[in-house]
Amino acid sequence: MLLGVNIDHIATLRNARGGVEPDLIESALICERAGVAGITTHLREDRRHIKDFDVIELKKILKTRLNLEMAMTDEMQKIALELKPAACCLVPEKRQELTTEGGLDVVSQLDRAINFVKPLENSGIAVSLFIDPNKEQVLAASKTGAQFIELHTGAYSEAFGKNEEEKEFEKLKEAAIYAQSLGLKVNVGHGLNYKNIHRMHEISNLIELNIGHSIISRAVFVGLECAVVEMMKVIEL
Repeated sequence: MLLGVNIDHIATLRNARGGVEPDLIESALICERAGVAGITTHLREDRRHIKDFDVIELKKILKTRLNLEMAMTDEMQKIALELKPAACCLVPEKRQELTTEGGLDVVSQLDRAINFVKPLENSGIAVSLFIDPNKEQVLAASKTGAQFIELHTGAYSEAFGKNEEEKEFEKLKEAAIYAQSLGLKVNVGHGLNYKNIHRMHEISNLIELNIGHSIISRAVFVGLECAVVEMMKVIEL
């Protein structure tokens, strides 16, 4: 399994003072030197953390993959087609949320999703749909032309160590198996941390784990490179 690091909250800290520190680009380069497979950033409609100039600069300097998380809007499609990141992950977005809440409802907007995905894929951008571990959503995602899905691990992460853990984990596992049977490649992410990530080894053929908050939080105490290396070691176990 590969590790993709979401660096959004480096930008959150930078923006808290309105200056340039901590340097988002340097954080991405540190992660890259540590051996991550990709850097993820969410360019939100409200630009609350990542800014347009961030993704432009990241695209210029990264040797690894840039994964652009974005809402399914005309504005974001235009930006992606101009920027041409290696990958895009389509996520739901609400202005009032603290972080992404739940997966994209592909079932209710399948035609829109098909028309949105096609030009991105035609431009050589690998598209992923961030969805809940639900078979109806997986089936709909398979009809869009996207190569990947990213299963939302938030419910599993919240349930970890509680009575509901096994039920939520089985939902993830079953959704991943079903997606792979439809020819989709499967990533996972949201709420994964150093303690709960080990169970992802119980799901065969996962491609990438996208993790941000836990790594950035750990970096406060041990430094970013060390935090990334620690997570990579856990993934390799």
